[in-house]
Amino acid sequence: MTHPSNTLALVADIGGTNTRCALAQGRNVLTATIRRYSNTEYAGLAEVLRTYLADEGGVVPAAACVAVAGPVRDGIARMTNLDWTIDRDTLMHATNAQTVAILNDLQAQGHAIGDLDASAFRTVIEGPAAAAHAVRLVVGVGTGFNAAPVFETDAGRFVPPSESGHANLPISTEQELRLCRYVSSAHGFAAIEDVLSGRGLERVYSFLSEEAGTPAESSAKSIMTACATGSDARATEAAAVFARTLGTVCGNLSLIQLPFGGVYLVGGVARALAPYLKTFGFTEAFQDKGRFTSFMSNFSVSVVEDDYAALLGAATHIEGLRNAQ
Repeated sequence: MTHPSNTLALVADIGGTNTRCALAQGRNVLTATIRRYSNTEYAGLAEVLRTYLADEGGVVPAAACVAVAGPVRDGIARMTNLDWTIDRDTLMHATNAQTVAILNDLQAQGHAIGDLDASAFRTVIEGPAAAAHAVRLVVGVGTGFNAAPVFETDAGRFVPPSESGHANLPISTEQELRLCRYVSSAHGFAAIEDVLSGRGLERVYSFLSEEAGTPAESSAKSIMTACATGSDARATEAAAVFARTLGTVCGNLSLIQLPFGGVYLVGGVARALAPYLKTFGFTEAFQDKGRFTSFMSNFSVSVVEDDYAALLGAATHIEGLRNAQ
């Protein structure tokens, strides 16, 4: 396949296991160009991007933006679950693009929220109509946990970096205190991500099993399958504890950021849990804020079901940078 040079943007979503690449025309991701690469087969991101550009007929992009599963500081990204370091010079040399950008993967999700089609959202909690510039909150629940506000400004969309998943796990019940102690026994500190993530769901299952006197383990995938089939009551209980904890944390973050534009849950675990959030107590936990309980009805909550949202967000961000030049 051949593409015009110096016209399209290269966008990539770099996870701990795979990297997904695509070309974008403005804010439109060309879905036919999406390719997936296994990170273990490459020495670094530059090699992945060069391979992708060759696979797409040797196209030379005008711009490139990558979304990285890890913190980004001063234009340098360090992967959380992969020994890769990514910087702007590496990105420029690998792609020959004139405009480049590096985002945290949650930032990319935030940049996508305002451009996704309505069909991409599953409503969990209804909310009042929002003003065009109302703050949104994007919450990532997958391999890890993170959350960041999305600001619509006169200068464009702004999504600040964040590492919210490493804040303390909230405790309001005796069971939550015991769970916190159980989780902290491994690392000496119970962070939100230690429960609200794929491996966190597995920890909750193990915790409940030990509390019941029947120690057992299960994978996150098996737990969610058991929820669907009703074959394991403990899996259902684990998912319910997870959903209530997620509701509490999202409610706390909403009071901090006041996202009158809505709360948006993204990530594989969020999508898997989406059908059960209402019945497993998410709404009650989200709105249980004492004298501010009624105030919490100002915030809608939705699950983003578009698995390619990060690519769209990268395209949206780099297009904004190009227009500003």
